[in-house]
Amino acid sequence: MNAARIAASLRLLREQPQWQLLAALKAAPILAVLRAVLLEGDSVMAGSVLTERIARELDALRESGEDLPQTAQAYVADWLRQGWLVRRLPDGASEETYELSADAVAALRYIGSLLAPKTSATESRLATVIDQITKLAEETDAQPERRIAALQAERDRIDREIASLRGGVVHTLPPDRALERAREVIRLADELAGDFRRVRDDFDRLNRSLRQSLVENDGSRGEVLEQLFAGIDVIGQSDAGRTFAAFWRLLTDPLQSSALFDALEAVIERPFARQLTPRERRFLLGLTATLMNEGGGVHDVLQHFARSLKAFVQSREFREQRRLHALLKEATQAALQVKEAVRANQILPFTMTLTSSSIRSASQWQLYDPAERVADASMDAEVPSELSLEAVAELVRQSEIDFRTLRAHIRDALQRSSQVSVGDLLAEFPAEQGLGSVVGYVALGARHGEVTVGSEDVSWVGADDQRRRARVPAVYFIRERYVELVD
Repeated sequence: MNAARIAASLRLLREQPQWQLLAALKAAPILAVLRAVLLEGDSVMAGSVLTERIARELDALRESGEDLPQTAQAYVADWLRQGWLVRRLPDGASEETYELSADAVAALRYIGSLLAPKTSATESRLATVIDQITKLAEETDAQPERRIAALQAERDRIDREIASLRGGVVHTLPPDRALERAREVIRLADELAGDFRRVRDDFDRLNRSLRQSLVENDGSRGEVLEQLFAGIDVIGQSDAGRTFAAFWRLLTDPLQSSALFDALEAVIERPFARQLTPRERRFLLGLTATLMNEGGGVHDVLQHFARSLKAFVQSREFREQRRLHALLKEATQAALQVKEAVRANQILPFTMTLTSSSIRSASQWQLYDPAERVADASMDAEVPSELSLEAVAELVRQSEIDFRTLRAHIRDALQRSSQVSVGDLLAEFPAEQGLGSVVGYVALGARHGEVTVGSEDVSWVGADDQRRRARVPAVYFIRERYVELVD
């Protein structure tokens, strides 16, 4: 690639959020705030919590002499516009959440590598490269003889190591090399967690491109639409979908995850691990949970995209957007056809009524005086009521079921009979509250009686001297539960 093509590629990269963040006018304090709040703290944060923590960091930077004139809310809005933050509204959440974009994470990790530069090639990196090249050569070899020879050599090496261990000879890595390898693993695993963000961003772009292709398709049913109606998982079969599916299968494999967890616990207990920083130890201890959380988040996003895309196709919103797109396209084509005949500043014989609001001078406004609208708080003297206590008691009896009287009727009937039903009680005692008495008997029976299968036809005479009938559950009061009916 010649210099001109390289320069063109770098010019395009210069416009990306990652380079824009590194080249920002106040890159140092911005990177410091983003790293302290979102990279080293919680990776996903509610909007209110984020602005509060950023405000604290900004105050600390201002005290140290940094010129940061904007508020935390203004900086969050600017960083969101620049593509350094990602805003989402999870299902069922009452507040938006914010997190670093994949470009911002890459920029922060690059700056972190500069803060702790490696002066020379480490042994662990060289061992990783040699191991991967050797495995690649073996696994792509199509000659059975060479693969058998390689496996036999590996088996001989394992047999020699087993014999050595049985003889009491144990070779372990020196502490300095073990510490170096552990930190190399932490670096690789940290980058691995960032890969999930890039996969999720790929799903975002794929979701938007699929919706755009659905809306812009001129046919009655485009290729993507046909696949969706045929039950094909368009997102899952994309490059990003297949990559993440393989990633997720490996991460959720019970044997792999169990082996990883046991290995992490064993590494943390080794003597050399005491030389790791507290942050490195916490990262290793929570590596499995971190990968599962990041992968689970991407998996949820993938499922949500698949469901929302299908719902979008099947909803009226899809048809309305296609109709609007067709109208806009038709208007654009009509404008292109007359662009040579009509000047851009030519007045056309067409009047369009626009919605507007009347604007008045602030000097015409009148201040509101609450004293002009004081409500009349005076009270008129009323004639004393002639209601007696007996009348009040009667009103209460009419508005509420008189359970005390109903219990007395039941106890009176049980003194003469070992078992009575609701119909027996209504036949012996008048229903003073009409339907309320019937409902009261059934309620008491459900609590203090025996409810059997079936129903019973009952009748009673109301206050208007009219007989009414109803079918109620078969409820019986028995003498053995007489005590429960005592007030």
